[in-house]
Amino acid sequence: MNYENYLENLENKLRNSFDLYRDYPLGNEMFNLYARYYIRTERYMLSKKAKIYGLESHEHILLKHLDSLDEHSINDFTDCIVNLIEEVVEPHPEHMSSIVTGVMVVENSLSNLGSDLVNSVRKFNYHKGYSFGLRGWVDVRILIVSLKDGIVISNKKGREVEKLFKI
Repeated sequence: MNYENYLENLENKLRNSFDLYRDYPLGNEMFNLYARYYIRTERYMLSKKAKIYGLESHEHILLKHLDSLDEHSINDFTDCIVNLIEEVVEPHPEHMSSIVTGVMVVENSLSNLGSDLVNSVRKFNYHKGYSFGLRGWVDVRILIVSLKDGIVISNKKGREVEKLFKI
């Protein structure tokens, strides 16, 4: 499968729930696809004028297309995703959770990656709570998709959505 077909299939899967933007600049990076999802829940007492509480959950998917992959590009990408959290996540009293998913789509095979590098991706973990969890938290998913091999490598949190990104 080539990259354009993969991107089109992914957009079709996400289109009903996410706002999609191609070639989206964020921070100092240009992402090939940016998808965001917002859900808000409120509880009322008798009428909508008497709101008891509201909760918001957000999800952001940042996809970048690369020809090949090495240790340096993986580290740069994960650092970039962690640094962009401040830009895409806005903690406030009604914010409950956010998930930032960073996806690297690679044309070449992942067989040249060492097992240490694959294990570092699988063991990547980022969780941050705001105001001791009162203003919610953020988790980061990292996924690497090889178009040539048809495999997906992800961290533990990324396994929740691995099926969505499979070819």
